Amino acid sequence: MKKTLAAFVAVATMVGASLTATPASAQRGVAAGVVGGLIGGAIIGGAIASSRPAYGGPVYVEDAPPPCRLVRERFWDGYNWRYRRVEICN
Repeated sequence: MKKTLAAFVAVATMVGASLTATPASAQRGVAAGVVGGLIGGAIIGGAIASSRPAYGGPVYVEDAPPPCRLVRERFWDGYNWRYRRVEICN
């Protein structure tokens, strides 16, 4: 979120600077404009590119849970023998 906000601030700064700039003159030459454009594009492109990964995050594979089964178990309840189902996991 912070990187995205930084990218928007950078874009807004560039737009604001271009709207309030004085008209260009040929005295400085074309090279200054080209260099300024390349630097500005690199800054904005770097901010946008670093805000999200180019691929999915790391994947951690977890072992499958052990198979479980229900077994009938005989137990003494104090008065009589009874049966109950018990889940056994290996």
